[in-house]
Amino acid sequence: MDFNIKSGNPEKQRTACVIVGIFESRRLSPAAKAIDTVSKKYLSNLIRRGDMDGTKGQYLLLHNVPGMIADRVLLIGCGKEREIDDRNYRTIIANSIRTLNNTGSLDGVNYLSELPIKGRDHDWKIRQAVQIAEHTLYEFKALKTKEKKNRRPLRKITFTVPTRRELPQGEIAMQEGRAIANGIKLTRDLANYPSNICTPTYLAQQATALAKGHRSLTVEILEEADMKKLGMGSLLSVSQGSARPAKLITLDYKGSKKAQKPIVLVGKGVTFDTGGISIKPSPAMDEMKYDMCGAASVLGTLAAVAELGLPINVVGVIPAVENMPSSTATNPGDIFTSMSGQTIEVLNTDAEGRLILCDAITYSERFNPGVVIDIATLTGACVIALGKHASGLLSNHNPLARDLLNAGDESGDRAWQLPLWDDYQQQLNSPFADMANIGGREAGTITAACFLSRFAEKYHWAHLDIAGTAWLSGSNNKGATGRPVSLLMQYIINQTK
Repeated sequence: MDFNIKSGNPEKQRTACVIVGIFESRRLSPAAKAIDTVSKKYLSNLIRRGDMDGTKGQYLLLHNVPGMIADRVLLIGCGKEREIDDRNYRTIIANSIRTLNNTGSLDGVNYLSELPIKGRDHDWKIRQAVQIAEHTLYEFKALKTKEKKNRRPLRKITFTVPTRRELPQGEIAMQEGRAIANGIKLTRDLANYPSNICTPTYLAQQATALAKGHRSLTVEILEEADMKKLGMGSLLSVSQGSARPAKLITLDYKGSKKAQKPIVLVGKGVTFDTGGISIKPSPAMDEMKYDMCGAASVLGTLAAVAELGLPINVVGVIPAVENMPSSTATNPGDIFTSMSGQTIEVLNTDAEGRLILCDAITYSERFNPGVVIDIATLTGACVIALGKHASGLLSNHNPLARDLLNAGDESGDRAWQLPLWDDYQQQLNSPFADMANIGGREAGTITAACFLSRFAEKYHWAHLDIAGTAWLSGSNNKGATGRPVSLLMQYIINQTK
């Protein structure tokens, strides 16, 4: 999709469609008022007759509006003006893009980016609008042989700012939005591929291709023999049941001075999770291809950072494995030594994400990190606790947690902090090893983070459990969401400022 930023009166736009808002009850937005003036009350007369009243979700497509150069005018219901907050704004933009795409217009000029939102400037509105547009129009068609073609696909969207003075900052906001949207698309594409294509080796190949496309990125791929030499017994315990070898992928982005401590992002990359010997029930097991969404989000975030050329150092570490039951798979009760030297009794082979993350977190020490953030589809308990709306957040450093929570609020990719109290640590006690890999039914999300915290004591660390937010189920909207790329990118952008 081609995006542009401009200012100017709606009646002067030579385009297939101009999009403006109508508030409840039948109130015209400023851009709609301008059209109403040049059209000699054409809009207000239509609305007065009851064609629409501005309720959110309504739309009205008009052709040959008097005084307009544009072929069409699309009126979008925005609800009550005073109730337009962040969430409603995103919904309004999504409705406008979805409707525009169905009109047959090749391009459109969207004045909804000028809607008033308390506490949000034009930059925020433009950045969000670009991301929402790409997200709304996303389709995964890579493996379809018979493509359903849109009659006239939408190719160009222009968002507006009130005056020429806002154009330079609007351009920057558009570039940020487009880079983040591209990172989210990469994340969604990788996650939506089936596990017979998106294997640990495939993820390594994608990381290599990403590094080849950006001079600021370097890649290193460790094989199982390399991990064995490093003592990554915990990670290798997960992959030993699979015929597909594990990979440890590192992407290093250098955007600042070498002395600046990097942000290290660690992404769980289980390309398919059967549960191992502790095998999962069969319903919805196909969705276990999404157990690598943490890894995909790290690749998407690094791609966005590199596209923007941000002045910061970021490292991505991805432990990529497949968790399969076989004659060589880990048995419940087996004990392994992690890279840190701590021993782990594996009571449940379906709690495998923490087993690969703990060695990757230990490995991250070599980068002398400023902070380490791991991202993982880790626990079903997080889905029960928070549903599909918020990612779970736990951290050993409250300022880092606050920064991530604020980035989530700003980006609309929200998280909710859970406690990481020592009270929960005793649930991981084992009579045979330093710790067990599960802590029982109670507080499953918290005890999983407690497990990881034992490997992150040397630096500021945060854990994002995205089990509920990384993908959607169901027959109509099933697929990866691309979260939490938006949150991570907002956090990183904020750190550069």
